[in-house]
Amino acid sequence: MPNAKETEGRLCRIAGPVVVAEGMRGARIGDVALVGEARLIAEIIRLERGQATLQVYEDTIGLRVGEPVVSTGEPLTAELGPGLLAGIFDGLERPLPEIQKQAGHFILKGAAVPALPRAARWPFAAAVKEGESVEPGDVLGTVPETPRLTHKILVPPGVGGHIAEIREGQLSVEESVALIEARGNRGPIEVRLMQRWPVRQGRPYRQKLSPNTPLITGQRVIDTFFPVAKGGTAVIPGGFGTGKTVMEQTLAKRAEAQIVVYVGCGERGNEMTEVLAEFPCLVDPHAGVTLMERTVLIANTSNMPVAAREASIYTSLTIAEYYRDMGYDVALMADSTSRWGEALREVSGRLEEMPGEEGYPAYLGSRLAGFYERAGRVVCLGKDSREGSVTIIGAVSPPGGDFSEPMTQASLRAAGTFWGLDVNLARRRHFPAIHWMTSYSLYDAGGWFDAEVAPDWREQARLAMSLLQKEEELLEIVQLVGSEALPDAEKAILQVGRLLREDFLQQSAFDPADEFCSPKKQYWMLRAILVFYHGLVEALGKGAGSAKAMALPVLSEIARMKEIPVEKAEQEIRALVERTRAALGGLRDG
Repeated sequence: MPNAKETEGRLCRIAGPVVVAEGMRGARIGDVALVGEARLIAEIIRLERGQATLQVYEDTIGLRVGEPVVSTGEPLTAELGPGLLAGIFDGLERPLPEIQKQAGHFILKGAAVPALPRAARWPFAAAVKEGESVEPGDVLGTVPETPRLTHKILVPPGVGGHIAEIREGQLSVEESVALIEARGNRGPIEVRLMQRWPVRQGRPYRQKLSPNTPLITGQRVIDTFFPVAKGGTAVIPGGFGTGKTVMEQTLAKRAEAQIVVYVGCGERGNEMTEVLAEFPCLVDPHAGVTLMERTVLIANTSNMPVAAREASIYTSLTIAEYYRDMGYDVALMADSTSRWGEALREVSGRLEEMPGEEGYPAYLGSRLAGFYERAGRVVCLGKDSREGSVTIIGAVSPPGGDFSEPMTQASLRAAGTFWGLDVNLARRRHFPAIHWMTSYSLYDAGGWFDAEVAPDWREQARLAMSLLQKEEELLEIVQLVGSEALPDAEKAILQVGRLLREDFLQQSAFDPADEFCSPKKQYWMLRAILVFYHGLVEALGKGAGSAKAMALPVLSEIARMKEIPVEKAEQEIRALVERTRAALGGLRDG
């Protein structure tokens, strides 16, 4: 029987993932409901004269008109606590390994498995004493969730007062760790290792900070030309085969984030299988442990119910904000948001709403903006003024690689960085296939690079981008008149542009020496190329022949810079720069 908060009705209409129930007076928009005898999880999205329209997050095949629908009176929530890291969940935060133990390789309808293991016990060490005053966000104690990461148990938002009781020792997520005498005669409030949070509601923070510190990705084309800030947002649109998923996986492996939340939203099963098989075997270069120990995987593949894609997006975002509140830098990889848009379009069509552009709902832009706006670098709640960040990187799959389609355009309006993947670059096996003429970044991270890497970082990056733009213009002329008709100075630009494209921008995600390039190595690689350019222009101005310059042995050394290990890069490339200067000086003087 439903309790006082629950409302029970009956199914009167079924249209795929959208169902209608009558007799639902007292229910509320956003409440979770259990549909049918199988108790499928659904969410109320429309109410009209006692009729409730629900989107069902599970397969509705087999439902019958007349089956019961029970509103729980609570919104869709995520369980947050120790045990999330290294976990693999579906879009509703149900642990897939546990479901596999119970039901085999297919998820049973209405499977009710808690996200956090109830039997596991965690060693809780208190950080406060009885009688101390606490406020929302204060650290009550810690749990070593993994050997390298400490899970902080915080005072929940909206709770403050004095510690009436604090416990230590081996505790389960359901056991009380603290009793807080709340202010305002609210009575004692029990705090457990686990808390629940509505996924559609952003978690509060004290202050939002300016995104001016870059998230180092180790990808030269990104860090040097189109950086994304910690707490920033980026979109990666590209047609089929341009490397979106490989790019997302590379960033998840190598970006300097302490926590990674990877959500496969409607992606092909084989791509998610690759992630699930590879991540537990990879060693995290920053911590020396397996990559899974700092990763949460949300697997919501294309054969799963379409409405669950929306739940997966918000569940992953809530988990990311939870770790942000502890003071960690979190990277959320969403692959791909286009599948979420397709789910919105399908549900909107079932609701018979007025379609927007290309059939997408009119609220597509606002939904995407609300998603990306939850990113940010913030001062967390609590007296210790922790700083944490959530960086969102979303892949977009425009049909036919058309960037003018609604999903891409709505994402561009909401995100601060655009890494446009080019089909022609991918066909030429140029990866990452980020095109330098169409991509951009709205984040000004040059000051950080000038201060932390080299004082002329921005100057070098601007010159290199200028040369790439000039080369693009000259290539159009070459197609008409040939390269022999160009003066030597422009031939030099073509040569250096080729060096920048093939030896700097191109980067292998499968080469151990090249998959990650530190900012110092990026700086010295770019410096070697630009020293060659300046020396070449000077030598050509003194009458040296361009053919001899292009035959210098240092060119092959510059082409092999990417093979130098990161720890040896600065020393070896410094020596290469000196050899380049000497070779071009001899050419000039001769």
